[in-house]
Amino acid sequence: MTAYFVMVDDGGRHGIRFGCNDSLVGFAQPGDGGNVPLKAAIGALLDGGQPANAYNALGASRLTFLSGSFDGTTVTVYLSGTLNHGGSCDLPRVEAQLTQTALEATGAVKAEIYINGETLSDYLARMSRSR
Repeated sequence: MTAYFVMVDDGGRHGIRFGCNDSLVGFAQPGDGGNVPLKAAIGALLDGGQPANAYNALGASRLTFLSGSFDGTTVTVYLSGTLNHGGSCDLPRVEAQLTQTALEATGAVKAEIYINGETLSDYLARMSRSR
């Protein structure tokens, strides 16, 4: 199972360049054979851990995985709780980490992520305005 973390100001040298000149990098996570891959992969982000030399923009959050589904093309993830972030650069990091991790876990081509019933994009837009 792979979860995606951020190499801050890496400029795409080790992964996909995005956001504030960061790189999005997949890291293999120890798998729990009894867990559904989507739940386990998202759980790796939500547990607050991070690989050496990488950053987890979700590390300070108190989010819980409620459920997830995959219809053959779209993965849908429902989370609840509070997203705590370290500033404007963390917003694209959160989106990239959750989206890419969900896509990788299921093989989907599209991800729909909800926090407390609100789409991730709406939730992040509201957070950016409240800062």
